[in-house]
Amino acid sequence: MEKIASFQVDHTRLKCGIFVSRMDKFRETILTTFDLRMKEPNKEPVLNVPELHTIEHLGATFLRSHNQWASKTVYFGPMGCRTGFYAIFEGNISSAEIQPLIVEMFQFIGSFHGEIPGAKPEECGNWREQNPEMASWEANKYLETITNPKYENLNYPN
Repeated sequence: MEKIASFQVDHTRLKCGIFVSRMDKFRETILTTFDLRMKEPNKEPVLNVPELHTIEHLGATFLRSHNQWASKTVYFGPMGCRTGFYAIFEGNISSAEIQPLIVEMFQFIGSFHGEIPGAKPEECGNWREQNPEMASWEANKYLETITNPKYENLNYPN
């Protein structure tokens, strides 16, 4: 069996950041998958499930409500390893081009107060497992890296 592309990235050298994970073409449509890496793999503790879940709810709501990006948003959800999220958008988009949107989204998450969208029993299969305070803390920590990213925060290691 062939090893998929994301498993070929050297996770011992991977930093936090915003990375193009892959581009896929479906007929005339290009989809760009972004690796929104909030934790340095194998060096930092992973995201706990409650804050991961809150970030997922807030991030998905933000993207699907965004006046410019809602129609281009295909997916936003957590990585199984709990070190970040995947976001998929329609279009051939670079990390530098998507960076302002991701900063805006994490500013929204970091400053969010109120009822978590979709966190009611009739809306979510695990609605109780939320942690908005830690989601805010994690979002603001990630913003320290992505607000003024270095080359290593926008490009996978060679």
